[in-house]
Amino acid sequence: MGLGVDRRRLTLVLAALVTVAVVAVGAVVITRTVGTDRSTPTAAPSGSGSPEVPPSPSPSAPPPGADITGPLNLLLVGIDTRVSVPGWEPHADAVLILHVPAGLSRGYLFSLPRDLVVDIPAFEPAGYRGGRTKLTNAMSYGSRVPDRPKQPDPAQGYELLSQVVSEYTGLRLDAGAVLTFGGFDELVDSLGGVDITVEQRVVSRHRQPDGKHRSPGPGVGGYVGPQMVYEPGDRHLNGWQALDYARQRYLPGGDYTRQRHQQQLIRSLVGKILDTDLARQPEQVERVVAALGDMLLYVGGRRIVEFAYALGGLSPEALTPITLPGAAIGRGNAYRGEELTATGRRFLTELRAGRVDEFLAEHPKLVVPR
Repeated sequence: MGLGVDRRRLTLVLAALVTVAVVAVGAVVITRTVGTDRSTPTAAPSGSGSPEVPPSPSPSAPPPGADITGPLNLLLVGIDTRVSVPGWEPHADAVLILHVPAGLSRGYLFSLPRDLVVDIPAFEPAGYRGGRTKLTNAMSYGSRVPDRPKQPDPAQGYELLSQVVSEYTGLRLDAGAVLTFGGFDELVDSLGGVDITVEQRVVSRHRQPDGKHRSPGPGVGGYVGPQMVYEPGDRHLNGWQALDYARQRYLPGGDYTRQRHQQQLIRSLVGKILDTDLARQPEQVERVVAALGDMLLYVGGRRIVEFAYALGGLSPEALTPITLPGAAIGRGNAYRGEELTATGRRFLTELRAGRVDEFLAEHPKLVVPR
């Protein structure tokens, strides 16, 4: 099988990997790219289909992406669109960053709390005047289109969110992906499910044991009916179970526990894709692509095929999931949001300085257990 054929398949696999990286929100799709001559991310026309792949390189030309040496920072955003609610503004339910140092031989995946209190600058395209509020709202406020109040634009929301994330972390963002709830069940099922170690008893707020959604109940966010329970131990989860497990945050540790579960699931799925050598199985790739649908927005200055080549050497063992410690802030019973602790903020400082390995050796509890 030639390099050109493998690389075309690897492009689709990378799209699936990006999807996996936002597993918390489930989701998604066929890649939509933003050209290198565009500074503002916009969605491709509906029905654009699979990402365009450049012709196979000639023997004398380097493969696309061969010049990418790192470091790289990819922003992975999972959004809740609630398509059943007209005009619902997307919220950033999962905000993850994949940092790959120079050399591209290892990667670090960490989450920012959705309720992290940050400064959000004024954003003229959405008519937003700026303020200090939760990170999740940057996607919502940025997605507003003044002359189309019932038609929010997730690509525009990503533009504001990415600006906030970059300013908060001090990292230059090279590309990103925005995904919604949607085809994640089918994606996981197309891979034959996923194996994960459940470290604590998790009772679902959203699903019944048969997978059906629980009925709305009294109170804000309330539900009634029997609940799916994930008992501790090594478990094989199908699509809806994997999504449901990764969404639960009403647990000891709250959203930080959910972030850890998301990262465990990401690593498991990446391992599943790589272990099955998906890039060399055209029928399996087609099933994955069919499951993904059209609910992912890719934004970046380079084509996704170039990142596919550059990151092709990463293995699951080289991907280190990190949990950043945080704490609730507010006065009395008035909850305002979250902030990173001094240790969490120092992680970002050491990451920028290229000293992350030394820092993690001093703080091993930040590494999500395998």
